[in-house]
Amino acid sequence: MDPHAVLGLPPGATPGQVTAAYRELAKRWHPDRGGGSAAERRMAEINSAYDLLRATAWTNRHEPPAPRASARGAWLAPAIRRALGHELLAALEPRENVWLVTPTTTWASPQALLAASDRRLLWLLDDAVTARVHTLPFAAIEAADHALRRPRRRVATLRLRARDGRRHAFGELRPATAATLARRIAEAGAARVA
Repeated sequence: MDPHAVLGLPPGATPGQVTAAYRELAKRWHPDRGGGSAAERRMAEINSAYDLLRATAWTNRHEPPAPRASARGAWLAPAIRRALGHELLAALEPRENVWLVTPTTTWASPQALLAASDRRLLWLLDDAVTARVHTLPFAAIEAADHALRRPRRRVATLRLRARDGRRHAFGELRPATAATLARRIAEAGAARVA
């Protein structure tokens, strides 16, 4: 998926143009406006493209350039590789499929980058000096839920409880992103039990 094409933007679009295009498309395709399952699928694609472009902008602002060109993550789409940056790419396992990359916050860092793969969550703490990348396999997650932040409810927090008792919270997520993450984590847990 080319996130710029999904949002109808040229490759060099500014963050302001990305946000404006997202808002315009969200007004048109939001499932609450009708359109049934086709609108839901289109809105999911628009949300994914927007998250990816926001993550790419975050990576460009916060990560130093990679020391040299790398074939890490060659199986991933170029847009996903750019959004992940070299530190998260280095943490991937071979053929690990990443389906979401988005900026977030954690208790440990007000600026972080969250990635979700087919196996686990990975996050990069921007202001940490060491141990910047953390991971949590879906199999280690006992419970996942999300809540909208009051009063405006335009951002959400994903809360996780690991089997070892540790708790994790990822804030400043778009509500649709937090809901999708909670649902996919629950589905992974249900598949593991079945």
